[in-house]
Amino acid sequence: MFRKIFKTVFGLLLGLALFGIGLLAIAVLATYPKLPSLEIVTNYQPRMPLTIYSSDGKLIGMYGEERRAFTKIDEFPPMLVNAVIAAEDKRFYQHWGVDVTGVARALIGNFRAGGVQSGASTITQQVARNFYLTNERSYRRKFNEALLAYKIEQSLSKQQILELYFNQIYLGQRAYGFAAASQIYFNKPVKELTLAEATILAGLPKAPSSFNPIVNPERARLRQRYILNNMVEEKMITPAERDQALAEELHYRRQQVEIDQNSLYVAEMVRQEMYDRYGEDAYTQGFRVYTTVSSESQRVATLALRRALKGFGLGAYRGAEAFIDLKTIEADALDENLDQYLDTVYTVDGLQPAVVLQASRSSIEAYTQGGNRIKISGNALNYVARTINNGKDNAIRPGAVIRVRKLDRGWQISQMPELQGAFVALDSKTGAIRALVGGFDFHSKSFNRATQAERQPGSTFKPFVYSAALAKGMTAATTINDAPIELPGMGSGGRPWRPKNSDGRYSGFITLRQALTASKNMVSIRIVMALGVHEVHQYVQRFGFNARQVPDSLSMALGSGVATPLQMAQAYAVFANGGYKVSPYVIDRIEDNQGRLRAQMKPLVAGESAPQVIDPRNAYIMYTIMQDVVRRGTGARANALGRRDIAGKTGTTNENKDAWFAGFNPDLVGVVYIGFDKPRSMGRAGFGGTIALPVWVEYMRYALQGVPQKGMPMPAKIVRNGGEYFLQEQQSTSPRLAIDNRGATPDAEDIQAAGGDPVIPEETAVEPVQPQNGGGGTAPSPEIDALF
Repeated sequence: MFRKIFKTVFGLLLGLALFGIGLLAIAVLATYPKLPSLEIVTNYQPRMPLTIYSSDGKLIGMYGEERRAFTKIDEFPPMLVNAVIAAEDKRFYQHWGVDVTGVARALIGNFRAGGVQSGASTITQQVARNFYLTNERSYRRKFNEALLAYKIEQSLSKQQILELYFNQIYLGQRAYGFAAASQIYFNKPVKELTLAEATILAGLPKAPSSFNPIVNPERARLRQRYILNNMVEEKMITPAERDQALAEELHYRRQQVEIDQNSLYVAEMVRQEMYDRYGEDAYTQGFRVYTTVSSESQRVATLALRRALKGFGLGAYRGAEAFIDLKTIEADALDENLDQYLDTVYTVDGLQPAVVLQASRSSIEAYTQGGNRIKISGNALNYVARTINNGKDNAIRPGAVIRVRKLDRGWQISQMPELQGAFVALDSKTGAIRALVGGFDFHSKSFNRATQAERQPGSTFKPFVYSAALAKGMTAATTINDAPIELPGMGSGGRPWRPKNSDGRYSGFITLRQALTASKNMVSIRIVMALGVHEVHQYVQRFGFNARQVPDSLSMALGSGVATPLQMAQAYAVFANGGYKVSPYVIDRIEDNQGRLRAQMKPLVAGESAPQVIDPRNAYIMYTIMQDVVRRGTGARANALGRRDIAGKTGTTNENKDAWFAGFNPDLVGVVYIGFDKPRSMGRAGFGGTIALPVWVEYMRYALQGVPQKGMPMPAKIVRNGGEYFLQEQQSTSPRLAIDNRGATPDAEDIQAAGGDPVIPEETAVEPVQPQNGGGGTAPSPEIDALF
């Protein structure tokens, strides 16, 4: 009887087993042919970020969701490979893609749990999932995963499978692959990992968030101990090596990637250009872009601009930058959560971010990076007293994000300056950008004022008007009346327009050289009137300005159009290089992820392939005039450099809303712009010669250090007579121009002229000009049609 029951049960079980095997075979036969092609794993093309570097190889930008550094499997240290195998797949070298023993163990566990709670995925199955499948917990997905794993094992070697896994697996902190994780968590190449560090990383694939050593150090250590014990069991390491690894003190890096914070505006320019060229592929193909700026040049330019913006003053305290609701954070997780937040807010120029924990009129307690609690009280609160718990959204209260600075006497609450600015340095011969800063801080305001801010250039535009005068027949010795002028009906509301010199003083008949040196508004206006508005409007466009930016009216004489600092640098380069228009560029070369050259910049070089836009003699004479500007005129503060080969022009617009300085020597152009993003007066301190020029001086002191002084070579067919330069073909005498009652509608004021005429040492290549009273006596100069 018992034997009969046994046979019946056995037969039923056998039948069910055969039926199950049959169904499995049918499922395999039906599914296997439909499996996706293995091309993406056999021809692996990892998604690698766009990386951008300075000319000296410093990382200045990284863009792309996946941060990965593709590495051959034999370049990973064996102990890391062993650690991962011990953690994820101890029978990796024995199975055919699926570990049957592990599957059986997982099935029993899932049966007891009443659902799919755990799996037995091998490394090969994880490769299949990462490339083809989702993380859905279902038997269907596990079945497809197993078939794909088998197919992969039939096509790739074990080493190839490991290479895919080690480069593709996600390990938290936006790191894909162990090479990237090594840099992100430990700031070192993967080859330099210790056993302790390797086993920490090996614990990440199972649950990158749960075992993140920065966020959950205790859980990461428990996972590390499990892996080390497995390695001892598998005889990969000795117990002594395990104990030593467990005792090792680990040091993690909190910032994900060390990117040069002084070059972020440049990096963003490159990102935009790469996207325009390659589309979304720019972020996934691992392009390496090398720029024309050096890290040191960027550092100096950034500090110089920041010093000027801070020196102007911070203004009244504007309140907290952001707010965190501390009530939603558990007390025992407060430090961890605040550190995670502060990781995303950068310290800028010593201004550290801090989160207010307690606030009262007498004291403030705040949290800074790394668990530091600081207290600010007494006179240190005077600056912010009105914003403490005042009921406004930006009040200093618990949860407010503020900026603090460490001083010798304690902590101080501060803020970013509201005044903004930009700086550009340009190689005048090639157009290569040598430095570019678009504002005080990229993180708080990414708007790039160097390339995007079109502002009135004021008197820095005058040299282009004077160049037009030379091109149309005037000379540097031509005399023009610097006298008040009234133009009926040309002012606002139909009232007369009465332009004036900013210092309110007038010099009568003076030469063009004297007029530009002292930045005389009346002379600039009369030049445009004499030449014709349309003629000047057409002429100045050859410097790179477009018709929209320059008003086709008398107001252009005073710089009432608009231009970006980069455009001004390009325009001044025409004077510096002898009359050629160069095209600014910041990308030097582009490489693929293997270091192979994809593109190399071939600039149009002045004197070779760049188009000539003005007569070299015109450029030379303008250079000598602007030398006088920095010797004895409005740009006299540039004398602090002690160089005789520099030239330039200051500029300040109406009500001191914009301040400029554009200066150069024959090889390098530098342009500084300073002003508020929402234009308003900077007050009495907001002149180009007082706030912008010092930035230029500080940068040029660095850039020209050790560079021999050399003036611009004098072109042929220039003659010198009476201390002035003339074109050889100019023969007639210099007329006096007294033009009145011509229409205009300018809205820009000039900079105040610097007082006095400092004594300037003789210059080697270009002898300083001493203009003669009355326009240089009998020096040749053409006749000019004008009203007298």
